[in-house]
Amino acid sequence: MTAFQAPPAAFGTATLSNCDREQIHLAASIQPHGALLLASEPEGKILQTSANASEFLGVGDLHGLTLRNLGGNLWERIQPHLLGCLETIPVAVRCSLSEPAKTLNVLLHRAPGGGLVVEMESAGPEVDFTATVEGALQMALSASSVQVLCDESARLFKSLTGYDRVMIYRFDEEGHGEVLSETKKPDLEAFLGNRYPASDIPQIARRLYERNRVRVLVDINYAPIPLVPRFSPVTGEDLDMSLCFLRSVSPIHVQYLKNMGVAATLVVSIMVGGRLWGLVSCHHYSPRTLHFEMRAVCELLAEVIATRIAALESFAQSQGELSVRRLEQRMIERISREGDWRGALFDGSRSLLSPLNATGAALLFEDQALVTGDAPGTEEIRRIAKWLESRRFESVFATSSLSTDEQQFTSLAGVASGVVAARISGEPGEMLLWFRKERVRTVTWGGNPFKPPSSVDDPSELSPRRSFAQWHQVVEMTSDPWTSTDLAAARMIGASVTDVVVQFRSVRILIAQNQLDQVLRQVRSSDQQVIVADAEGRILELNEAFKALIGDHGGAPLRLDELAAYFVDREEVARNLQHLRHHKQPWRGEVRLFGAKSGNRPFLVRADPVLSTPDHVLGFVLLFTDLTDRKTAEAARRQFQDGILQSYRRLAGRVNSEADLKFQNLMSNVVENAQLAALEITDGVDLSAMPAMLESLLRSVSRTADVMEQLSFSPEVIAAKSHRRGKS
Repeated sequence: MTAFQAPPAAFGTATLSNCDREQIHLAASIQPHGALLLASEPEGKILQTSANASEFLGVGDLHGLTLRNLGGNLWERIQPHLLGCLETIPVAVRCSLSEPAKTLNVLLHRAPGGGLVVEMESAGPEVDFTATVEGALQMALSASSVQVLCDESARLFKSLTGYDRVMIYRFDEEGHGEVLSETKKPDLEAFLGNRYPASDIPQIARRLYERNRVRVLVDINYAPIPLVPRFSPVTGEDLDMSLCFLRSVSPIHVQYLKNMGVAATLVVSIMVGGRLWGLVSCHHYSPRTLHFEMRAVCELLAEVIATRIAALESFAQSQGELSVRRLEQRMIERISREGDWRGALFDGSRSLLSPLNATGAALLFEDQALVTGDAPGTEEIRRIAKWLESRRFESVFATSSLSTDEQQFTSLAGVASGVVAARISGEPGEMLLWFRKERVRTVTWGGNPFKPPSSVDDPSELSPRRSFAQWHQVVEMTSDPWTSTDLAAARMIGASVTDVVVQFRSVRILIAQNQLDQVLRQVRSSDQQVIVADAEGRILELNEAFKALIGDHGGAPLRLDELAAYFVDREEVARNLQHLRHHKQPWRGEVRLFGAKSGNRPFLVRADPVLSTPDHVLGFVLLFTDLTDRKTAEAARRQFQDGILQSYRRLAGRVNSEADLKFQNLMSNVVENAQLAALEITDGVDLSAMPAMLESLLRSVSRTADVMEQLSFSPEVIAAKSHRRGKS
């Protein structure tokens, strides 16, 4: 049965109960500081206009005219772009129209349903943006933390744009926002540290922030200018205005701002790793216009900031990875020295706790519980593990509110309000647990987020929250939330311990014959591909994970000597197996297996002799690790470098003036900033996430180049750009 889905709300008709479904991209009206035309292609016939377009252009009835009929050089300036891609980012041109001549900035894009959208505004003063962006790059590169970067960025945006208040607003994992940094006029109330519920910015608005990176509201008291006719003649429906900078603002959002006393706003998206990380939110307490040139500079700065955030967050993950690798090495050393690995986890109280900033931890393994730091008692830990098993999680589970998630754990709030669990084997109940204590704290919200919405339906009376006085919520029975970096560290530690457990149990097959049946079952159920052989090379165990890879390829091998036939490079594998058996030489290398189920995927093989004395071999253990994610990441690194070089080379051919030379030097700095960020990303924890992060970084560089080109407005840039767009 399909779940009921509430219908969308038409623009301007939403109430608080359905404002999250308001079709804000179908506004059918614009703000009055510019004008909009919808024209056909390729002839440029005007099909739809904003009601103020004739007056704005000083022309009579526009319907039926073509863009060429408007005079000036508008049509001439538009032509080079019509063969290019205009669906994702608008293209800006500067032109003149009317008599006497009126200089305009024009932004062009194609509407999703068809038709060329032409938005016009009076041109602002020319901006030499190079010094500003160079300064921003240096500021970003010198920032040692995300907090420092955001503080400096808020100050930079305020000095550049002149708004009364500038806030850097960050979203958490649940979509709630927090004012992370703020710069304001001294007489204004501080919003720094305030939190705002996720519902303040509906999902449809967040998606638009991802597409249209800069949004300006010039005057909160504006009268919307309707489109004429109401529906696009191309589609017979409302014009999709997702990329329109003049698009009207939802009446609910207008009322929201009025409740705060705000008269004008600028919002710039910060995109990190392809997701909306946060916003630069600027408020002014009287009407304020921001011309295209300055909006473009703001978008450039947001790209610079986002690139540095990606680098700083990846650096934090790489530091966590370093700690995990050290921990893994200590476990392996313990196995070879003492025959066990568990002590390495608990040598120092911080070695297991620091990577997750936890206050306590526990290991549940083979019916034993080991703890460090502040942790519940053994019986309570077992109850938590049993509850976690009922959650049926795969690798990692996290909660910062265990005491409220499950009533039986209310009494544990003092030591275990927050819990992260990582599985370490396929055996039920075998896992690593990290704990965080309850942190009673006061969260400051911008208005009461729990106040019932108004039932008034008149948009002029709608009020998301009537009062924006700070509302303080005392939060109990919860810990500090676990971050994505914490969870990445837990996942990595869990994976490392899983590998060590398999190796440990594989060794015990050869040493602890009295436990053979139990240990064999545990190795067989492991997701890790394992082969165990005796001193004569007879295979004692070839587990199900390995069998699943080779499928029915000639039946399972019985001896190590027979393994080579299952690999693409038989001779090399046979040679390494011979060195392993006859010379006790460990083997580390990359191999590829035959078989449809293996998909010719690359695997890392880790093969070791197991010695009871330096001269006595008990047998051999071979572990195989899928390298697909690592190979994909390496390909992404190469693709990133190639893409960066292409982005730079495409601009290097035109150095015809001092302005072009400035532009090229600035682009070199942008590329350098991106390459430094890429180094941090490629040192990060999550290999599977790396390709998407690098692709996002590459798109950011390309978008930066596009915006920088538009700022120059030179004929050489237009010609070069249209040539590239025509080829793409």
